[in-house]
Amino acid sequence: MKYMLIMRASDEAYAQMGDVDAEKMIETVGRFNDELIKAGVLLAAEGLADAEEGVVVDYSSEPPVVTDGPYGETKELFGGFYILNVASKEEAVEWAKRIPMAGPGFKTEIRRVTTIDEFPQDNEWIRKEREWREATGQL
Repeated sequence: MKYMLIMRASDEAYAQMGDVDAEKMIETVGRFNDELIKAGVLLAAEGLADAEEGVVVDYSSEPPVVTDGPYGETKELFGGFYILNVASKEEAVEWAKRIPMAGPGFKTEIRRVTTIDEFPQDNEWIRKEREWREATGQL
């Protein structure tokens, strides 16, 4: 099963990251990523650019409203993610507990990633997506 580990942090926690030595952080995270690779569970891992570079598309009006970051009322922002292929939610939790560079103000949200196999296979759009995935080597 695939699980996404979504890295979240408060503004204060992000501010504390500015005090961390970048080389040390890269080495620490790199060692963890290497463990995931050696265990054969890592499918993807990416960090996200600063929220000030992002935008939000709000669909509560027509046309949708686009707002530049940072976003008001936000208590926590996503900072990056891992996608793991593990046997269970419990295994995903165990990996999340080991994520480095975490502490007060940091959280990891764990969500199962649904697969194409969970949708009606006789649906035209599901068939088209399956064909695309097979053609691009994603199945």
